[in-house]
Amino acid sequence: MTRLLLINPNISDSVSELIRAEAERSASHGTTVEVLTAPFGVAYIETRFEALIGAYAAAQLAAEHHANFDAVIVAAFGDPGLGGLREALPCPVTGLTEAALASACLLGGRFSIVAISQRIKAWYRETVAHYGLEGRLASIRALDEPLADIGNVQGNQGERLQALAERCVAEDGADVIVLAGAPLAGLARSIAGRLPVPAVDGVSSAVRHAESMAVLRPVRPAKGSFAPPPVKPNRGLPEPIVRLLAGLDPG
Repeated sequence: MTRLLLINPNISDSVSELIRAEAERSASHGTTVEVLTAPFGVAYIETRFEALIGAYAAAQLAAEHHANFDAVIVAAFGDPGLGGLREALPCPVTGLTEAALASACLLGGRFSIVAISQRIKAWYRETVAHYGLEGRLASIRALDEPLADIGNVQGNQGERLQALAERCVAEDGADVIVLAGAPLAGLARSIAGRLPVPAVDGVSSAVRHAESMAVLRPVRPAKGSFAPPPVKPNRGLPEPIVRLLAGLDPG
């Protein structure tokens, strides 16, 4: 049995329920999923600073709970804290962006991202560049009006999101659509038959990629840039993070 921990770095319980529903639909038989919601932070991440807060929230939850799981997923597009968690945790870690982009690259040449807000576009573009895939990015298109209910973006904005995806294909030359963000979890499944190209979802992609990594049981690096952080003095950190930095099993 594979056990997956999905961490929502935002405080929105309604979004965590969307994540849970799509993760359970996507998981293989015998895979169990648990979704945890950040105990502090913002309703949804749009900016670099909000991502910084979300990364620390994800680190705290991962330090507290990772020992019970075979892989950890950062369940927010933009993958806040993913690189640091990959250094510190003994199990495989992936995120919604990394997994969705990997899926998109297996399905076509160029991909477009459909996002929930204009402000979020700069951070998403930087995330794509971080993964070395800016040459395959056709466009990022986003909603341009305030979100009344982050847990019901699909219900309130479903037609507009589909129209943006269609423009990505017709005007930007996208071979694949990436529907970005945990609030859009499951949307790719529901509109798949209404788009002329494949659409991928971060949650379902992350679950499947995490399952693969858990089964492969990769060796934890002892050298290189993702080796565990060196032990050094620290102050004011929660005990689970202190133990993680010390290389100790959770106690």
